[in-house]
Amino acid sequence: MTREPIITVLGPTATGKTGVAVRIAAELGGEIVSADSRQVFRRMDIGSGKDLSEYQYKGNSIPYHLIDVEEPGREYNVYRYQQEAFKAIRDIQERGKRVVFCGGSGLYIDAVLQGYRFQWQEESQILSDPVPSAIIGLRGDRDRIRERITRRLQARLKDGMVEEVKALLDEGIPAERLIRFGLEYKYVTLYLTGELHYGDMVSLLNTAIHQFSKRQMTWFRRMERLGFHIHWVDADLPEEEKFSKIYQYLREEGVDLSL
Repeated sequence: MTREPIITVLGPTATGKTGVAVRIAAELGGEIVSADSRQVFRRMDIGSGKDLSEYQYKGNSIPYHLIDVEEPGREYNVYRYQQEAFKAIRDIQERGKRVVFCGGSGLYIDAVLQGYRFQWQEESQILSDPVPSAIIGLRGDRDRIRERITRRLQARLKDGMVEEVKALLDEGIPAERLIRFGLEYKYVTLYLTGELHYGDMVSLLNTAIHQFSKRQMTWFRRMERLGFHIHWVDADLPEEEKFSKIYQYLREEGVDLSL
């Protein structure tokens, strides 16, 4: 793998990471490598926030990787993710494109950027070296994020999230398996199996997503303590001001912003 720094866009849920990553990739000639532990699964779309229409910018499609790569009934672990992410990064760089690494799954991000080594890893496999990266973090006012989380949950329910989970159950995926995915898939499954009333499901899920957002920030602060330099940007800034700061930070990190 080449040592050219990649660009990472991370942050807690509901901060607009995908939109930022898509614009960066579009303007710098890049492709996106997703770091989302649930978006790797097919047909888990609404609950995981997988909106493939977001991967468009000014009428152009932005290539993405590690989305819809496995069936939800099959296991997918961080080791497999790391190896496939390394392959995607190497492929993108060998084609002369920019890598934009985007997501909120802290363990998956760490596995790539820190280059975790796994005990069963063989020498013949891709070396797990740390991947150099300029890191952009998106965060915002906690009350605004809470409002966005609540609005987004209501929108996903209206868009058919319950029906999505029911379809997964109907195709034979065990309820226990869906519960293990957590958050939306856990609580909607508990509702569909009769263990929660609808109102309780919505309330508990809303609270769980807020708590998840806090855990994500805890993980990213841990990354900073380990030496990662995260350039934090206010997710609520006007669009052009936000990107002015992002590109300023990338230049400070030595990223060549020319196509």
